[in-house]
Amino acid sequence: MLMLHLPPLKKAQRLVALAALLLLAVLISPTAADGSRIFLQAGNLTDILRQVSLIGIISLSMTFVILTGGIDLSVGSILAFSTAVAAMFLTRGYTTHMAVAIAAAVAASTLAGLLNGVVIATTGIQPFIVTLASMIGVRGLAKWLTSNQNIDIGFGRDLAAEFAAAFREKAVVIGAYALAAAVSWTVLARTVFGRHVRAVGDNEKAALYAGLPIRSTKIAAYLLSGLFTGCAGVLYAAENHQGNPNAGVAYELDAIAAVVIGGTRLSGGQGSISGTIIGTLIMGVLTNMLRLNNVDSNVEMMIKAVIIVLAVAVQRERNTN
Repeated sequence: MLMLHLPPLKKAQRLVALAALLLLAVLISPTAADGSRIFLQAGNLTDILRQVSLIGIISLSMTFVILTGGIDLSVGSILAFSTAVAAMFLTRGYTTHMAVAIAAAVAASTLAGLLNGVVIATTGIQPFIVTLASMIGVRGLAKWLTSNQNIDIGFGRDLAAEFAAAFREKAVVIGAYALAAAVSWTVLARTVFGRHVRAVGDNEKAALYAGLPIRSTKIAAYLLSGLFTGCAGVLYAAENHQGNPNAGVAYELDAIAAVVIGGTRLSGGQGSISGTIIGTLIMGVLTNMLRLNNVDSNVEMMIKAVIIVLAVAVQRERNTN
């Protein structure tokens, strides 16, 4: 029907690219005192997974947004908003239960995503414009709520410290990403909503004639983006021991890059969760490889920019063939 699946060859190509990058990382890895490759050490490999988990969670929901033919530039600001709300509830006596603080942060972020979706679906304004405005407005809201100050989450024995100790654990962060990936894959590949997402992005006019719920599908995609970003914000607050209204700058670019490198078409309709996971890992391995070899961070940014352009160019070439 209207739904398109990625050909297996494309998935295989992305896996080959990831494998080649892993091989290169091993070959150029510095060595430890015992002669072992630092890149292959278990601690480093799990550090890569931990480091990509927050962007990975955001990228999963960004996949749904881009598949509808949209874009979400507000995720970095929504993450900052989530960290601020979580820290406020934890440190200012709003609650004595950790779960309430987490629920408040995730609910606030979900509401921001819902607002994006409603405006885009009901007004017809381009997602780029709506989410750009949201990026500015939500960041301003986070700064206003915190008086433009970080809210520190201490290392003592109070509620905030217990929260940080529990949710900054490597197993918790990686586990959250794995759970989000499993849920996202199931929703996209096995539900009616997933089929609607692809159909709307592939050909919105045909989807309209077919009687598909275009508005509610778009709204749900942006709501999901806010929800997942809120969860990432909670983990960020725990890991960094603070609610930071300036957190998440350029996270939207990293998330979009992971989705595009993973093979999701920017015009919508074609893409996969597995591809996004591979794209996220490619970015994570590349970053780790460069930093282990003390490559200047500015050079790192330039290399990533080239990779993004190449990924889009490959997409254009395939679409014209």
